[in-house]
Amino acid sequence: MGRQKTKAEKLFAAAVLRRSFQLRGEDGQQGFKFVYEGVLRDLGLAGDEVDEYLAAHRDEVDAAIGRGRA
Repeated sequence: MGRQKTKAEKLFAAAVLRRSFQLRGEDGQQGFKFVYEGVLRDLGLAGDEVDEYLAAHRDEVDAAIGRGRA
């Protein structure tokens, strides 16, 4: 079995998922909500925690999905 992810790693993963859907304009769709809520549950996170993480680390998250500043 692999090592446990840190809370920061979990937040980063959830933030990347959320931001990816946001950039495509799909974060309000039912499919996103279903997947995202499952990810939050599985990672033991709350949506507001991810929102706060994303606000503080947007550049890092955008860079991870190929949307970083040139």
